Amino acid sequence: MPQATAYHHGDLRAACLRAARELLEEDGSAALSMRAVARRAGVSPTAPYRHFPDREALVSAVAAEGYRELAEHLVAAHPTPVTPDELAEVAVAYVRFALDHPALFRAMFAEPCDPDNEERVAATAAIEDYVRDTVRRAVPGADPDTLWTPVWALVHGLAFLHLDGKFDASTPDAVADQVSTAFLALFTAAPALAQAAAAQH
Repeated sequence: MPQATAYHHGDLRAACLRAARELLEEDGSAALSMRAVARRAGVSPTAPYRHFPDREALVSAVAAEGYRELAEHLVAAHPTPVTPDELAEVAVAYVRFALDHPALFRAMFAEPCDPDNEERVAATAAIEDYVRDTVRRAVPGADPDTLWTPVWALVHGLAFLHLDGKFDASTPDAVADQVSTAFLALFTAAPALAQAAAAQH
């Protein structure tokens, strides 16, 4: 049985979050319960409720941590991408984050979370702002409030296709090649699609 996570007075919330992430990575979301988190953290069964009223609140807090880490990961890949190749680097970093933290990534996007959780909303907004700002710089003539959605959807879809084994994720190079090719194809095809659409009106 795993050793209980030690914590100091005042660190109960952090200990619970750490325990929750350990359980996610080991056994997936099915193993994540308030009682299991308390047991892993080495506290009483009721202790986690001091910071999280229910499992959904705990998952929201875990997801918020994940969003913040993802934002840091994307900025580290390129803080201010402008060219399509630089954007592709960020797309690859997004997919790599998903592959490096599969259970956390699924909890961030596939687990039900409280949409009114302020911490989670703020962390998600940081990702959205980064994508919008990136689109604004890279495609100055486009409406960033419109274009950021398909850009994120493409990269997010690629992440889950790799996670679910639909695409080759056996090596970092294989992932980078597939993601870059798909992402750059979007920017190559977009002008032609726009011209075709305009010609129909």
